[in-house]
Amino acid sequence: MLSYRHAFHAGNYADVVKHLTISLILESLSKKDNAFCYLDSHAGTAIYNLDSEFARKTGEFKEGIELLWKLQEKELPTAIKPYMDAIRAVNQGEKLNSYLGSPAIAQYFARPQDSLSLMELHPKDYQLLRTQYKKQRRINVYNRDGFEVLKALIPPPQKRGLVLIDPAYELKSDYTKVVETVKIIHKRWATGIYALWYPILKQRSFQDTLYRKMQKSGIKNILQIELTRYSSNTPRGMYGTGMLVINPPYQLEQTLKELLPWLWQLLSPKAEGGWRVEWLVPE
Repeated sequence: MLSYRHAFHAGNYADVVKHLTISLILESLSKKDNAFCYLDSHAGTAIYNLDSEFARKTGEFKEGIELLWKLQEKELPTAIKPYMDAIRAVNQGEKLNSYLGSPAIAQYFARPQDSLSLMELHPKDYQLLRTQYKKQRRINVYNRDGFEVLKALIPPPQKRGLVLIDPAYELKSDYTKVVETVKIIHKRWATGIYALWYPILKQRSFQDTLYRKMQKSGIKNILQIELTRYSSNTPRGMYGTGMLVINPPYQLEQTLKELLPWLWQLLSPKAEGGWRVEWLVPE
């Protein structure tokens, strides 16, 4: 299905949690001189205009990145500042006009020796992505199914890197497809870092299937990160956001345990829901 456009949801609370997590991972990777690679299975576009018809129609960014943007820098936890620096890099002045998609977040942290591989199946988003990076030799853009491209590109020539897998889950079979893909590529590249995003839905059977299949996959060292913005009694279909990170960098667990309580208080309108950082499968 190709109906999903992330422009409607750019900068919402789920994006904040997801992009904060990958920013922390990429920042950690960039501390060593050795090159790293970044692979993005469902890249969307690079930069989203928050004044666009798409963004204004839902206004979801007002419940996410805009809440952080309004804070003074001294009010921000130190660990969140590199992520916010990336957002400021594409915004001039005091007004929040643009939000970075995951490809642009990765580009911000990447160095000349690092490479990006971006997959996007939606034809319009692919063209926007291709136009954005057509002059960037270290960035490759693919208009193909992200699950299949990952299988073709892994193992990468670099020994270090991050793979982000975050389908829209329009097809419920994606919950199973994510796990099956990860099992294949992890077997080929066991030392890579894998970040799997998923929505937390009222119909919990879908994410429960994801948890169960990952626990039975044979893959170890899986950190679970969740933030729920509403209680499970909410009429909303999606009331939270989650990430599974395989082979998380040193200190990611502790950093997120310090950040998420603060972030949850900021993002939860009525102090509903909650947060957790725990091991789905220990090392």
